[in-house]
Amino acid sequence: MADESERITILAHEFTAAALEFHRGRMAEKGYRMEGSITPRVFKMIEGMDPPKDVFDGKPLFAVTFVKKD
Repeated sequence: MADESERITILAHEFTAAALEFHRGRMAEKGYRMEGSITPRVFKMIEGMDPPKDVFDGKPLFAVTFVKKD
């Protein structure tokens, strides 16, 4: 992962995989903290003026966002 990114969002099919990424990815050592909670979300993409379309076949994924510490 690029250490320069202000925010990094990890997507996972299972809660446990998303939760363990903080430790596995050594995010604290890289200067990140977890932002918010780990929640299942459905993702959609908008391109131009077209209506939003499902991403990942509309299946919910667990998302966790890490943000650089101030």
